[in-house]
Amino acid sequence: MATRTEQLTRAAIRVAGLTRAYGDRVILEGIDLEIPAGQFVALLGRSGSGKSTLLRALAGLDHGVRGTGTITIPDRVSVAFQDSRLLPWKRLSDNVILGAKGSPDAGPRSLTAIAEVGLAGRERAWPHQLSGGEQQRAALARALVNDPELLLADEPFGALDALTRIKMHELLRDLVQRHRPAVLLVTHDVDEAIVLADRVIVLDNGAVGEDITIDLPHPRAYGDHHLAEYRGRLLAALGVVPAEV
Repeated sequence: MATRTEQLTRAAIRVAGLTRAYGDRVILEGIDLEIPAGQFVALLGRSGSGKSTLLRALAGLDHGVRGTGTITIPDRVSVAFQDSRLLPWKRLSDNVILGAKGSPDAGPRSLTAIAEVGLAGRERAWPHQLSGGEQQRAALARALVNDPELLLADEPFGALDALTRIKMHELLRDLVQRHRPAVLLVTHDVDEAIVLADRVIVLDNGAVGEDITIDLPHPRAYGDHHLAEYRGRLLAALGVVPAEV
């Protein structure tokens, strides 16, 4: 198994000159971006800044969008959305198996993934029998069952209540430490970004406005005074508070 240092010498994502437009409206313009293997990156930006457009481009889901540029990503990529997108006619274990993509050991791997997210014993539950937090746990199990090299997450905790979000943050960070994928997390939540990520990128009008490394050890707690400086810089980059002169 590669060490953390070895992982970070390889790139999980390389983007060069990426431009995306809907009709005459340019959403992303000339994005250059590199994310090392194993790095957790949070992507912030005001509504319409291009966050989800970038994620969809990386996931290969932006069919019909006019664009140029090059994208290099690993072979094994998983996507998690705000909606868990569990199939209501399949039980939990069958939903998770979908992420194994025909692997010959899909069954055992799905059971392991279900246990990793704290849902052991619920394998035969229907999606409607799961709480919102449990549904997102199931979605994470499905995303990680194939041991992805890259996890793309589009506001996966946006619909959860505050307490459940904090619990899910702890779970995600634990899962990332175990599986070591690179992560690109789209979020509107500055605190979520600085608590979870190794690096935070702010998109501004389709371009990278800020690229900040969060040089603090994990785990991090909400309200930690060491995070205040990063929070201030990010809020200023988002135009929420005035930048310091």
